[in-house]
Formats: sequence, C-alpha cells, structure tokens
Amino acid sequence: MLPLLQELTVQPGWVSADEFLAGYGAAQAAPGPLFTFAALLGAASHHEPAGWTGAALATLAIFLPSFFYVIGALPLWEGLRHHPGMQKAMLAIDAAVVGLLLAAFYNPVWTGAIHSARDFALAGIAYLALTFWKWPPWLVVLLCAAATGFGWR
Repeated sequence: MLPLLQELTVQPGWVSADEFLAGYGAAQAAPGPLFTFAALLGAASHHEPAGWTGAALATLAIFLPSFFYVIGALPLWEGLRHHPGMQKAMLAIDAAVVGLLLAAFYNPVWTGAIHSARDFALAGIAYLALTFWKWPPWLVVLLCAAATGFGWR
C-alpha cells in the first residue's frame, strides 16, 4: 500500500515527499497505522478538502471498503477457510506479504530517510529501543524527531 499511497498523493502534489515520509513514520507509532496515515494525508493535503474535513473523508474512504468486504465475504470465508487447498494458499500469501512489506520498507522509507551514517545510527538505535529495550513506539518516534531536530541529520 505504501508505494501506491505515495504515487497517488506525492506525485499529484497533494503532499510533499517529506510530509509523506514524516507522516508515515509518525503513523507507525499509533494502532492501525494505515488508517491513521490516511487521516493524516487527508488533513495535510495541499488541495481541498483539507484539514478536519479532509481527515474525516480520508478516514471514511479507507474504512468503508473493509466494512463492505467483511459484510459480503465473511459467510463465504467461513466455508473456505477449512479447505486444505485454501490453507496452503493462505500460507503462500502470508510469505508474499512479508516480501511486499520489506520492499515497501526499502523504497520509499529506507531510500528516503537514510542518507548518512548518522541516519543509519539513529535508525539502528530506534530499532534497538523498539525490539530489545521494548520502549513504546510513541516514545521512540518522539525521541527520533527530537534527535533530528537537534542536528543529528
């Protein structure tokens, strides 16, 4: 979803590339980052509707298809999920999703944010804080923002 969102929002000029990456990073600290990010893109848009109206419309637009999907597909899914062929297909899909997430992390996140050894060090420290020290994501985002604001970059 990230490359698609970037193509649909940055290229037409709705938000800048920097706003996009900063918003993506901040949204990762909240539950449901894609939905949070949609609201942020709606609010930060350089075109109307923007602000609160844009955030509300973007949030509605990203949630509504999921509700329709659940209502329509849940009865069918109950029958399919016990089928051995479907279980194997879901394992393959899970593996493909991991690859897609890594690709989305590399471009545009890694290529757009890591430009120097200091950037790499900050990303490494943030990774350690999240993974090994178990710091809350919101705190890591705030500390990284403070570090970049105080000359790290």
